[in-house]
Amino acid sequence: MSAPHPTAAPAAAPATATAAAPVPTLARVTAARRRRRRRAAVTLCSLAAAILVVFCVTLMVGRTTYSPGEVLRVLLGHDVPGASFSVVRLRLPRAVLAVLAGASFGLGGVAFQTMLRNPLASPDIIGISSGASAAAAFGIVILGLAGTAVSLLAVVAGLAVALLIHLLSSRGGAAGTRLILIGIGIAAMLTSLTDWVLSTAGQWELQEALRWLTGSLNNSSWEQTLPVLGALVLLGPVLLSCASDLRTAQLGEDAAQALGVRVGRLRRVVMFAAVGLVAVATAACGPIAFVSFLAGPTAVRIIGPGSSPLLPAALVGALLVLLADLVGQFATGTRYPVGVVTGVLGAPFLIFLLISIHRRGSSL
Repeated sequence: MSAPHPTAAPAAAPATATAAAPVPTLARVTAARRRRRRRAAVTLCSLAAAILVVFCVTLMVGRTTYSPGEVLRVLLGHDVPGASFSVVRLRLPRAVLAVLAGASFGLGGVAFQTMLRNPLASPDIIGISSGASAAAAFGIVILGLAGTAVSLLAVVAGLAVALLIHLLSSRGGAAGTRLILIGIGIAAMLTSLTDWVLSTAGQWELQEALRWLTGSLNNSSWEQTLPVLGALVLLGPVLLSCASDLRTAQLGEDAAQALGVRVGRLRRVVMFAAVGLVAVATAACGPIAFVSFLAGPTAVRIIGPGSSPLLPAALVGALLVLLADLVGQFATGTRYPVGVVTGVLGAPFLIFLLISIHRRGSSL
């Protein structure tokens, strides 16, 4: 009887497809950074283009509408009957002030929100704008001030309120939530003070104070515009230079300090620069409601995670004020101050944001 032949081992089946090699981690990180930079560049260019379009429309429309060619000729220095006065003396200062004030409100607001990691930490929520408003109302009604004196008083009051909030919230160590709560409480007291001042005002003082408190670009002039431009040129780069440290600080104070960020110094620099921007813009055109509050979260949602929201928020603020002023002037038969329009937009957004914070937490 013959021995059975050993069974041959089955040959390995040839691979029909080669498994894709895993993408190295460094390559994935590089690709993600490239996508973020591309999205940020597209966002900034789109916002700048939108601002330019609305700016040009603002110069063209009014009681008399001028063609783009006529406006361009005026801007190039040519004399166009009727258009030269309307565009250069009335519409151009108003549009420039809208852009500068909106950028100041947006940049200052998002700096606060990013530093404190809370979208409610906006200068018009935590009392800084309320301090400037109360001081302006007091100056107009009680002291009989006007013009530049009211603006200077508003700037000083805004800085003083910010310093007070910082001192009260930093006892026992700075805490973002404590700063916000103290700021909201101070804002409530200052609002009550403003109401009391207005209740004692005469008819003329009341009209002047209400026009200032509402936030308006009416009667804009180059004298109002230049201080805002100066503040933005001086303090804007200070905030933009803090963008990297602010992003690191969003990890938490302990983590940021471990990574080399001097959190206390960063907080002081950001607070001084942001309050300066907001106070000067408020002194020029009043506390335009909710621009500081709206610009930051809007910019974060547009630009996406991983990118600094500072410059996008400045552009969003400028676009928001330009659009709100255009809507307030020409969307209805009645002309409304720009602060009325932004207030109508901001109140529902505040409710939406409070619901979002309750569901997902307070991070910007």
